[in-house]
Amino acid sequence: MNYLLVLLISVLSCNTETPTKFSEEALNDTFISLEGNTIAFKDILEQHKGKSIVIDVWASWCGDCIKGMPKVKALQKEYPEASYIFLSLDRKQGAWKRGIKKYDVQGEHYYMKSGWEGPLGKFIDLDWIPRYMVVGPEGGIKLFKAIEADDNQVTKALK
Repeated sequence: MNYLLVLLISVLSCNTETPTKFSEEALNDTFISLEGNTIAFKDILEQHKGKSIVIDVWASWCGDCIKGMPKVKALQKEYPEASYIFLSLDRKQGAWKRGIKKYDVQGEHYYMKSGWEGPLGKFIDLDWIPRYMVVGPEGGIKLFKAIEADDNQVTKALK
């Protein structure tokens, strides 16, 4: 019986392929910069081409996101050559900007105006924040999902 269960779990888990590239819809999703400009996700990524990119989807109201910030700062210290992009799911832009200051979040900041159900949120199957992803220097997704900045998969993807 246990062998059957293991076989069933193995077969079912093999059917979910982790994306290595963003969909066109996700790449065309638009965000708001701190200066109030609208920018497509593909243009955000393009600005960091040739570098590893850590994407942190968060919100200032999210307790787990705030508790995870020291881990993000430790990651930034260990991998300073990577780019750090923070995508906010705050309900209001004012709260987003106050959260950046209050928690001294260092990196590039964008407001996810399309929210959880927007093209990027749907593509990454956003079901929890914080959500960490790593994009490699060539633009491919090296790590699709982590919920802790100190997850060994994050550091593995950055090496």
